[in-house]
Amino acid sequence: MDRLTSVFSRFSQWLYGGVGLVLGIGLWWLMSHLHTGFLIQQLRPEPSFQQLLQLLQTPLFYEHMLASLHRIVVGLTGALLIGLPIGLVMGSSPLCRRLFTPLFQFLRMISPLSWMPIAVMAFGVGDAPIYFLLIFAGLWPILLNTAQGVEKLNPRWRLLSRSLNATRWEFLRYILFPAIRHDVFTGCRLAVGVLWIVLVPCEMLGVNAGLGYLILDTRDRLAYAELMAVILCIGVLGYTLDSLCRLGLSRHPHT
Repeated sequence: MDRLTSVFSRFSQWLYGGVGLVLGIGLWWLMSHLHTGFLIQQLRPEPSFQQLLQLLQTPLFYEHMLASLHRIVVGLTGALLIGLPIGLVMGSSPLCRRLFTPLFQFLRMISPLSWMPIAVMAFGVGDAPIYFLLIFAGLWPILLNTAQGVEKLNPRWRLLSRSLNATRWEFLRYILFPAIRHDVFTGCRLAVGVLWIVLVPCEMLGVNAGLGYLILDTRDRLAYAELMAVILCIGVLGYTLDSLCRLGLSRHPHT
């Protein structure tokens, strides 16, 4: 019975989501047909979906897509390697929290895109400034969520590990990491959302591959229907990445 209820609940979610998607496309169609003109005609759903099908049959498009996904993986990995240990230290040390929380909150509120000129001057054009901006963008959700998870760890677990003479590695592996994994996954999901938003303008920094570069290329060629198709692909890929993160969260429930 419980399994049947779960299947029905998932089916209802998919059904409501599909209806919402159809309503959104219908509103897009209606708004685009209320106006006339060449540009509006190119941005209508019909030519956009036709161009989308053509893009999906073009090997070059997959090269651009893989280039963007590779940058997302590098940015997320760098943010994890930096943010996770700093978050562990901040969550474990009240002194570090008092010292650095204001600074980190201040840096978090600065848009990563505002660092673009400095990144280009420091690293030149190419992938290096993009990696810097993506790591900077994804760092704060991971760092702050990890620190929050460590901070709210039940003190009794620490006492239990000490009473059992557990080593620091055993404490991290068997107590701390399982306890904070939900917070880390939440930070990763937030980071992926931020990275995907920041990636497209970052790929306009002089690279010759990626979805952001493809946006500029279609604009320069006045291929507006293709531009809209690329925007649709960006939305689909971003939604897919977020769904994968949500799947990871559902498999690691909060404990």
